[in-house]
Amino acid sequence: MSAAETPETIRYTADIVAVTTDGRVLLIERDWPPFEGAWALPGGHVDQGETSRTAAARELAEETGVHVDAADLRQLSVWDSPARDPRGRYVSVAYLATVPADTPATAGDDARAARWWPITDLPERLAFDHAAILADALQRA
Repeated sequence: MSAAETPETIRYTADIVAVTTDGRVLLIERDWPPFEGAWALPGGHVDQGETSRTAAARELAEETGVHVDAADLRQLSVWDSPARDPRGRYVSVAYLATVPADTPATAGDDARAARWWPITDLPERLAFDHAAILADALQRA
């Protein structure tokens, strides 16, 4: 088998764009490399036996304390650019959740901080391709 025929290891993840009814988006400050200290969308690996939708709701709760019903998530798209993560090939399904304006968020698992950002005043640079995912979500919202 040639190198071109060797299957690539692909990691399956879910990201979530959580927005409030008053125009804010939830970001976490990453507490580990890559992009340690950078702001990112909540998300993470899909566990064995889990759907990406369930993983998105679970990761949101674990990283920010925000709980949503997985059934209420709206699938946005699949993000699979080979270079989207410096650790290797990651394919992510992104979801959109709309929550009340007064929803509290606190940093949890894997997050240094969790913060609601005004959509019109986001951090200058987001980790990975999360700026593109967020832009897509805002167009569809």
